Amino acid sequence: MRLPQFKPNIAGAGAGAATPLDARMVKTGFDPATYRLNLLLHSLISSGRLAQARALFDQMPHRNNAFSLNRMLSGYSRSGQLSAAHHLFLSSPPHLRDAVTWTVMIGAFASAPGARASDAVSLFRDMLREGVAPDRVTVATVLNLPPASGGTAAAIIIASLHPFALKLGLLHSNVVVCNTLLDAYCKHGLLAAARRVFQEMPHRDSVTYNAMMMGCSKEGSHAEALDLFAAMRRKGLAATRFTFSTVLTVATGVGDLCLGRQVHGLVARATSSNVFVNNSLLDFYSKCDCLDEMKKLFHEMIERDNVSYNVMIAGYAWNRCASIVLRLFREMQSLSFDRQALPYASLLSVAGSVPHIGIGKQIHAQLVLLGLSSEDLVGNALIDMYSKCGMLDAAKTNFINKNDKTGVSWTAMITGCVQNGQQEEALQLFCGMRRAGLSPDRATFSSTIKASSNLAMIGLGRQLHSYLIRSGHMSSVFSGSALLDMYTKCGCLDEALQTFDEMPERNSISWNAVISAYAHYGQAKNAIKMFEGMLCYGFKPDSVTFLSVLSACSHNGLAEECMKYFELMEYEYGISPWKEHYSCVIDTLGRVGRFDKVQEMLGEMPFEDDPIIWSSILHSCRTHGNQDLARVAAEKLFSMGSTDATPYVILSNIFAKAGKWEDAAGVKKIMRDRGLRKETGYSWVEVKHKVYSFSSNDQTNPMITEIKDELERLYKEMDKQGYKPDTSCTLQQVDDDIKLESLKYHSERLAIAFALINTPPGTPIRVMKNLSACVDCHSAIKMMSKIVNRDIIVRDSSRFHHFKDGFCSCGDYW
Repeated sequence: MRLPQFKPNIAGAGAGAATPLDARMVKTGFDPATYRLNLLLHSLISSGRLAQARALFDQMPHRNNAFSLNRMLSGYSRSGQLSAAHHLFLSSPPHLRDAVTWTVMIGAFASAPGARASDAVSLFRDMLREGVAPDRVTVATVLNLPPASGGTAAAIIIASLHPFALKLGLLHSNVVVCNTLLDAYCKHGLLAAARRVFQEMPHRDSVTYNAMMMGCSKEGSHAEALDLFAAMRRKGLAATRFTFSTVLTVATGVGDLCLGRQVHGLVARATSSNVFVNNSLLDFYSKCDCLDEMKKLFHEMIERDNVSYNVMIAGYAWNRCASIVLRLFREMQSLSFDRQALPYASLLSVAGSVPHIGIGKQIHAQLVLLGLSSEDLVGNALIDMYSKCGMLDAAKTNFINKNDKTGVSWTAMITGCVQNGQQEEALQLFCGMRRAGLSPDRATFSSTIKASSNLAMIGLGRQLHSYLIRSGHMSSVFSGSALLDMYTKCGCLDEALQTFDEMPERNSISWNAVISAYAHYGQAKNAIKMFEGMLCYGFKPDSVTFLSVLSACSHNGLAEECMKYFELMEYEYGISPWKEHYSCVIDTLGRVGRFDKVQEMLGEMPFEDDPIIWSSILHSCRTHGNQDLARVAAEKLFSMGSTDATPYVILSNIFAKAGKWEDAAGVKKIMRDRGLRKETGYSWVEVKHKVYSFSSNDQTNPMITEIKDELERLYKEMDKQGYKPDTSCTLQQVDDDIKLESLKYHSERLAIAFALINTPPGTPIRVMKNLSACVDCHSAIKMMSKIVNRDIIVRDSSRFHHFKDGFCSCGDYW
């Protein structure tokens, strides 16, 4: 190629003029030929003719010129030709690669699509190894790398830039670089280092405070973030939209409705209509369940964007307002928003929470047509939707077909397995996630801990607790709440309460969890005391809170208190009762024999008949011998097409207990004709990190002889202390000897005897049971706890029973 002649226009450049052309002349060593060629190279690159520019560069006699090299690299990187830029960079002589050269390549990798920012980190490390000192542009470029760019390695790089910034004198002269370093520390979770930079900064502006506040907010140091906001206000620094957004994030995190409203007032006085800030306010009201205020603000907004609609749809989706969500979605579709920006993930969430598989499949079809089904966010939402709709196989298919399985994908699948009762598979997935090299987050731990809770595997739960501490997630309020729930379900109330006491921060979920813990143990007075404490600390009770309080009242038969909190929820806090709230109240009234009030509540309830409600009524009828209402309740359950044999068994037992053997036999015949069988009772106990399961009169355990011998020893001691078996529990027309024999080897007794043989004296015994404990077993276990001087905790299908010194925590009321 013949080099073209190019004469630059330098007319009018006076002596000593600091023009860009003069700068180029200096960088070429005052070589006019190279200077002219660089001008031509610049022209070709600027006009996008990179092939011609490269041909010119390759034939330049002074191509070993850093300025020309940097121009060519910059041209490639701006046009997205990263591989060409990288190849040219690697083939260039090392002595030509100055700080600008390295910075151009680091910036190119950092801005490249995909996960190339980690390559930028590696490139910066190579730069240091070659002895090239970074300049202020390099420092700013590397500091702006995203947090996910290199994990721990990236964080180390960020820390290593601090001394370079000091050496260059940037931390005392350049507030922009200081803010960039501060922001980088915060983004990478290095808050202690960020605090040091903040304290050492001679000058701070709004950006400084905003970055520090956001870092504190992300770490959960909400009080510190608010102190920074107050200091910023005292200094007279103007609050920006990012300031307001951060403070609203803090207000959301602590559930401080008053603070959020104050910020709303500041926004109204300080700024004109700003869609970014208004969207933050919408998000705050949405997450605080203030739907009326969210709706009012939305309608007052002069400008709305796709984020506004997304927040509204997410808020209504969380509160199960499916019809409003669909209306907003149709409205959003009618506007000129990009279809790819529509809130498909929120709509899938609605379809899962209703659940409505028809809507979910329609949205899935739209995503396939738009080519969005493989995107990470909607792909994870599809896994969640199918899981919640009970289609676990479809959820697994979407999970398997994902090309890039992120931590969120694994967590969604783990959670789906837990929701569908596949606890063992959830734990296997957790192990698979770890093998894939992905670190669990607080949501992953929450679901995995729930799996161990449902399996009542206290050993595994404690291992996860240790893992949480090592991984640094123990400070998370979500992890703490999950642990609290795990200890509760595994029969470790003391450890659950200790977890609550040690939580550095609590939210409404934490309070709900501890109230629920007391409810499960039938300690209604403590549950109510915790409810009052929650109010004293300024937390607003929600539907779940009241459900726990009502459940506690139900377990203790506190009808008056139950009605009091039911009315408080509806009239004082404006919370519309769920079907579950009505179920608790009806169950409580039934337990104390207030069947007239039960009928009244059924008439007031704005829901369809529910099998759970009629089952609780049927259980109450068994307790109080109400045969007439029992027959009505059983017929209601029969008409609902339930395949559960429990109502047949209960009705048959009610008749048998009253001596109406023909009626009892008739119910059993109907049950047999319909092909229904009574659910087999199982009990299981964990010994040395292994779970052992037993059925009634189980003969499969290798230690069954020793187990029966242990029970016989206990029965002799119990007989001396006046124990009399309650044979009415068998309700069969057989002689007393057979009745006595059938009682002796109920599943929970076998599990307790096995644990007694295989655990040290004084160790608490925790037994889980899938059905409700019978009256005789309850009496027998009370005496066993006294004889063996052990705490025996039994979780049956409805509650925990803590047996100690011959007494039960339920007060013989269950």
